[in-house]
Amino acid sequence: MSANLMGYLMTIVNLKQINKEELEEVIKEGLFKAINKKLKPENELEIDADFSVNKVYAKFYKFVVENDYSLGEISLNDARKIKPNAQIGDKILTIVPIYELGPKIIKNAKHSILKRLKELEEKRTISNYETRKHQVVSGRIRKVDVGVYYVDIGFTDAILSSEEQVEDEYFKVDDVIKAYVLNIRKRKNDMVVILSRKRAEFVKKLFELEVPEISSGIVEIVKIVREPGIRTKVAVKSNDPKVDPVASCIGEKGIRIESIKKELNGEIIDIIKWEELPDRFIVNSIGEDFVEKVYLAQRGKFARVIVNEKNKNYAIGKNGKNVKLAAKLTGYKIDIFTEEEFEEKISEERRITSHVTDLDGVTAKVAEILKSHGYTSVQDIYEATEKELSRLEGLGKKTIERIKEAAKYF
Repeated sequence: MSANLMGYLMTIVNLKQINKEELEEVIKEGLFKAINKKLKPENELEIDADFSVNKVYAKFYKFVVENDYSLGEISLNDARKIKPNAQIGDKILTIVPIYELGPKIIKNAKHSILKRLKELEEKRTISNYETRKHQVVSGRIRKVDVGVYYVDIGFTDAILSSEEQVEDEYFKVDDVIKAYVLNIRKRKNDMVVILSRKRAEFVKKLFELEVPEISSGIVEIVKIVREPGIRTKVAVKSNDPKVDPVASCIGEKGIRIESIKKELNGEIIDIIKWEELPDRFIVNSIGEDFVEKVYLAQRGKFARVIVNEKNKNYAIGKNGKNVKLAAKLTGYKIDIFTEEEFEEKISEERRITSHVTDLDGVTAKVAEILKSHGYTSVQDIYEATEKELSRLEGLGKKTIERIKEAAKYF
């Protein structure tokens, strides 16, 4: 083929680090497209190449016509020079060196080849970037602009947008930070790496980096939930009965967990042993030292957790964060009660579902009077005052006192 074109292509290949096999396929593909535009399918074009000596040929059939006007045709006179008995309509196999096909075809082939080489380069670049996706990278803050951090992560600049920052976490130019590669997006002429420090996955990756038992698979993070900058709960289990998953994450003298907390600027991290039994997992998630009992609903994922009065605030957590994260971690809606609150809640539910006729002292006549004024459940009587009930015609003072007393101790 054209020596100039081949030399130019080899320069491109060396610069872009494209291997020889890829180049050969790209050249053949580009030439085929450029030449095939001048031919018809029945010409049966093939590209035959020996790149070791830079010889490339186009092989195709030419149809015999009286006078040829296109690449896929050959005049009868020329055809009979090749095949003396040629007739119009015959087809003759032709092997043509690429350089004889003319500058226009070479130009079109060059354009097609360069376009394909660019596509290969972009594909390789995207592939290289994709290997960094969902990993933790370190970088230096290069610029801060309208709340957006531009971070030099070595192989490119990355963006830590305000949406992916932890509230009340601030950095300045030249600070070195770690972040999670959330996404990689293709822009016009380059790639944009999107970072995050608020996702739960960031914390998970920090554990994988810090705890060898996790990276090796001995200890497994079953689930992780996070309130960025405030608290994270990490449920872990061990695939080796000899290895304590919680102790592995904490490390000797707390060195591992402290390293992670330092990276997260002091965020509280609870390491929780995962349990198959929901009630045990809920106990671990709230805090074993706080919980006295757990009652699970017969239907639905609802749990009532009983705690001591002095531990109630700890179990709930500041702004309710502890119990909310425990609920996310376990998948149960969790309500926290003291023993007294729980008993009152049970009594209230019993009163709501019980009819006034279940109360001692409520005759059919009294029940009818109450029902006609909207008092149908025991809870209605429990919440009503004696003054309100005294306004009901047909109810005497003693009857009112009797049914109020019955509702109180129902």
